[in-house]
Amino acid sequence: MPTTPRIPKPVTPDAPTVLKRPLLTQQWLDLTFVHWAVDPDSVAGLLPGGTVPDVLDGVTYVGLVAFRMHRVGWLRSPGVPYLGTFPETNVRLYSVDAHGRRGVVFRSMDAARLVPVLMGRTLFRLPYLWSRMAVRADDDVVTYTSSRRWPGPRGAYSRIVVRRGEPVVEPTELEHFLTARWGMHNTFFGDTGYLPNEHPRWPLHRARLVACEENVLAAAGVPVPLGEPVSVLYSPGVPVRLGRPARPGGIPTP
Repeated sequence: MPTTPRIPKPVTPDAPTVLKRPLLTQQWLDLTFVHWAVDPDSVAGLLPGGTVPDVLDGVTYVGLVAFRMHRVGWLRSPGVPYLGTFPETNVRLYSVDAHGRRGVVFRSMDAARLVPVLMGRTLFRLPYLWSRMAVRADDDVVTYTSSRRWPGPRGAYSRIVVRRGEPVVEPTELEHFLTARWGMHNTFFGDTGYLPNEHPRWPLHRARLVACEENVLAAAGVPVPLGEPVSVLYSPGVPVRLGRPARPGGIPTP
């Protein structure tokens, strides 16, 4: 039977928990968030067991998020400049579990470095994919390109071009809902777990989508949205700390 979640915890612009012993540190830079609204029933079967779509006003969202990963590091070690620095583009959904923890579920994670792809797939069972990628900034226009190499489907690609606008002084309820996500749900150790993250409040800009040519949504198995996105945002980025995965009961792994 489907798991009935408790009342979801409030959406907060600041991380609810300080991670005193981070498992990973990194920076997420030059992010663009593109989102479409979808029927929750259309994506419910794509989420890990024990989670259901997180909704706002009766709908949930498919996100296409492109950015630069910068200097990934383990524990408190300095971030790695080459292997830990690369473009990444994610297809993600929004989830909530029986403890009310809101999170994201990644359906695909294209990245430009093979070693991090292999580590992400092996250690965290994340859907990392090795792709040829680039991020180019020209004044207030940012272009992200991706062409998948392995494991496929080969030919999956994306090209996203946005024009950065004015800073967001006070994010809307929807903008908080889509960006203030303090963890992800995924299958860890044979069960659905939750991996928390912590970072400063997002510095956001509204943005205009100049071009979006892609087939990564369909390749990720999500329903391809029709029409224009309901939200396009840009952020210069934040430093991030990731904690250890918590088992379904909420107990961190050793």
